[in-house]
Amino acid sequence: MLLASCAVGPDFLHPAAPGIAGYTKEPLAPTTSATDAPTGQAQRFVQGRDIPGEWWRLFKSPALNALIERALNNNPTLQSAMATLRATRQAVYAQEGKFFPLVQANFNPTRQLTAAPLSPVLSSAANPFSLYTAQVLVSYTFDVWGLNRRTVESLKAQADSQRFQVEAAYLTLTANVAVAAITEASLRGQIDAADELISINGKMLGILRRQLDAGYANRNDVAAQEAALAQVKATLPPLRKALAQQRDLLAALAGTYSSEEPRQTFRLANLHLPVDLPVSLPSQLIEQRPDVRAAEEQLHAASAQIGVATANILPSFTISANAGYMNTALVGLLAPQNMFWQLAGNATQTIFDGGTLLHELQEAKDAYNAAAWSYRGTVVGAVQNVADTLRALQNDADALKAARDFERAAKVSFDLARQQMQTGNANVLLLLNAQQTYLQAVIQVVQARAARLADTAALFQALGGGWWNRPAPPTEKILNVGTGQAETVTGKDKNESFLRGLWPFTGWPH
Repeated sequence: MLLASCAVGPDFLHPAAPGIAGYTKEPLAPTTSATDAPTGQAQRFVQGRDIPGEWWRLFKSPALNALIERALNNNPTLQSAMATLRATRQAVYAQEGKFFPLVQANFNPTRQLTAAPLSPVLSSAANPFSLYTAQVLVSYTFDVWGLNRRTVESLKAQADSQRFQVEAAYLTLTANVAVAAITEASLRGQIDAADELISINGKMLGILRRQLDAGYANRNDVAAQEAALAQVKATLPPLRKALAQQRDLLAALAGTYSSEEPRQTFRLANLHLPVDLPVSLPSQLIEQRPDVRAAEEQLHAASAQIGVATANILPSFTISANAGYMNTALVGLLAPQNMFWQLAGNATQTIFDGGTLLHELQEAKDAYNAAAWSYRGTVVGAVQNVADTLRALQNDADALKAARDFERAAKVSFDLARQQMQTGNANVLLLLNAQQTYLQAVIQVVQARAARLADTAALFQALGGGWWNRPAPPTEKILNVGTGQAETVTGKDKNESFLRGLWPFTGWPH
């Protein structure tokens, strides 16, 4: 029976890839539109192109590279995910120990007094008396129906799910740092635009005041220009507040406090727009996305739990043995005449439990069904995420082109209004309208440039981030229980992590 035994329950099969060839209903355009603005070049979508493990380096920003490296080494959320992964691996190793017999040693010295109505316990009739027992106990439960094998399989799947959750935390962290840096650059660009217009408006106000003194302007014109200048200045505090909060966010992502904000600062001029963008097939996406892989492993764990519940219904077989020595004196305890042993076998089958085991089996099946629908929903969401990002990139390019055209036209109108004002021939209302329009146009260009950069980072995130091409895992740190200080996992501990499969990223996932 032992030789013919097998693990009951379903054997897990990897879900089939989505039966679609693309992400959008219409064919994806090979390139986006282009304009003469900075970061306005056309981007090309390259089908089947692989994703680099450190995709953020395509932005060619040393400051961004340094900040992401710092975040990967210090971010608490990422370190917490890796610590949880180590814990789930230990749960697997602990369960694997049940494949072996349980061996225990026991030493039990006692002092006893037997009640007088009872027969003497010892042949010598000594009462009270001392009794010393030293023994070894061995027990082993045969894994006839694969109960332990399915349990280990489920725990391994949960550990693999956590491994991909670590990947998701890694990918989310790097993408968040990149987008936060781009947002900071955008805010700085908007502040610069406001400062420039404040300077221009201040000069216009000075001209109007001189014209008022000379009798070429009236007080209403000066008051209108003063209001326009104050209106532009009013845009600065919200932008500065957002910039300060963005700096706080970058500090938190880097694992530091707000008072220790990063040394790096970011401007749009220092961020390069990647031109060649990879587009994986949907069949590849389910292998690349960490959230999809984590959901698949959760489905695997649920499948194994059906086998566990099935095995619990079937009989269990256990053998046990104990042997040792017993004597009334510690001296001479290990003499041959003091030896005893016992060998026993046990077979147990539940006859009636009120339907508990059957309901637990149905619960496992329903949990598998829920995990299957959750996996399907994750795949649908992943495909939608890529499709949304691809559409965003195409429209971002069009938006930047339109914003650049708007800026050029607004600049011409504003320059003409200023020239006429300086010669005393312009309508103040026309000038104010031109000023406001130009400010809106400049800010739209800045926002459109930032949107292209941010959505490019979002595409790399949506496609899985290239974790399978990463040259090395992130630094693992352990908090010392006594001191609370973080210690890097190095030497023997780090080697054991690799040998145990803690970070098996040297090849394609399957």
